[in-house]
Amino acid sequence: MNFELECELEDDGRWLAEVPQLPGVLAYGASAAEAMAKAEILALRVLADRLEHGEAQPLEIRFSLPSAA
Repeated sequence: MNFELECELEDDGRWLAEVPQLPGVLAYGASAAEAMAKAEILALRVLADRLEHGEAQPLEIRFSLPSAA
């Protein structure tokens, strides 16, 4: 399954990254790279939790970074 990381600069100067395919997976960071790393970590934790509780089957995982990253 392919997951996209989306990242944008907020008005307060923080970066917000999210994985739209996984509701609730979003993270803030001081830089785009930091926010995207945190969002990717959170996405992997969500997927691991789903596997652990039998809510999902193992799958191939790919993350696509924004072209500006």
